[in-house]
Amino acid sequence: MLGTGLLFSFSCGSRKKRGKMKYRNLGKSGIEVSEIGFGAWALGESWWGQQDDADSIKALHKAVDLGLNFIDTAAVYGDGKSERLIAAFCKERPEMAGKLVVATKTPPHPTTGNFRPWPWDKAEDAFSESYLRQDVEKRLRHLNTDCLDILQLHTWGRAWNPNPTPLLALGKLKQEGKIRAIGISTPEHDQNSVIDPMKAGLVDVIQVIYNIFEQEPAAELLPVAQENGVGIIVRVAFDEGSLTGKFTDKTRWPEGDFRSEYFQGDRLIRTVRRVDRIKKDLEGSGYTMPQAALKFTLSHPAVSTVIPGIRNTQQAEANCGVSDLPAMTPAVLLKLREHAWRREVWYPGNW
Repeated sequence: MLGTGLLFSFSCGSRKKRGKMKYRNLGKSGIEVSEIGFGAWALGESWWGQQDDADSIKALHKAVDLGLNFIDTAAVYGDGKSERLIAAFCKERPEMAGKLVVATKTPPHPTTGNFRPWPWDKAEDAFSESYLRQDVEKRLRHLNTDCLDILQLHTWGRAWNPNPTPLLALGKLKQEGKIRAIGISTPEHDQNSVIDPMKAGLVDVIQVIYNIFEQEPAAELLPVAQENGVGIIVRVAFDEGSLTGKFTDKTRWPEGDFRSEYFQGDRLIRTVRRVDRIKKDLEGSGYTMPQAALKFTLSHPAVSTVIPGIRNTQQAEANCGVSDLPAMTPAVLLKLREHAWRREVWYPGNW
């Protein structure tokens, strides 16, 4: 092991089955992860409304009890609150030391970087080596460890590909034992911008938006990852909740929940109508809508894990249980292809 903290992964293997949870290799990183991971954004309360810390800890316990070993968090999830909660949870489960895998993310510099980089933004303004070193130390403190399993840049810019200095800086930190695997969480507006770094062997892991609506990554990004042994973490599998099938035209969200802007105007009603059509195509498949949403992402061979947001024990049980369900048949996958939706990116305030 590279350190003495609590948060380290265990030896990799093929898709083995322990209980009801299945496991996959995270590319060629040497890390093995549960098919279902724990999306910990809501634990920080940022953008998702109020979240009780006790519920968060209980949800983590339940998920780990069900075989989940992968947790994804970030610096911006409550300004480190999500990370600190995860560290507190790990103190309660000392027997899991060396078995849990925690991925976190470094945001662009708060004054000189952008989460959605413009073509003229410079890599050194967003992720200078000095800034990365300072932030990595902060992530280590929050997670109470001396080596990060996975550190992802919380965005990327296509203009940086000819001279990817941030990834080279992370390579140094990896050699120094501060990071075990290097990753990028794709920018929503240009996910294919990470293809060059994958081909160049500069990243171990990519976190990507991939779901029944957003199927574009299957064209190039996922095959390139598979060719180059890059692990794939899938986020937004539920399309911010719509693909659970629970929304109606009258669904509303509490103050502070970003979905009230994400689904503003006629976006909600258009989405609900499309989800209703998916439900009809799933009749007789044996899957509920949320089960199908997760199983769809896992059907691509490049995918290592999917990280639905989990806020309580009920969600932990429902999501973790999907791993043990039968694989989707080619016929069901063919039907779901027809629901790909080229709606571009729905940023708050954008039409």
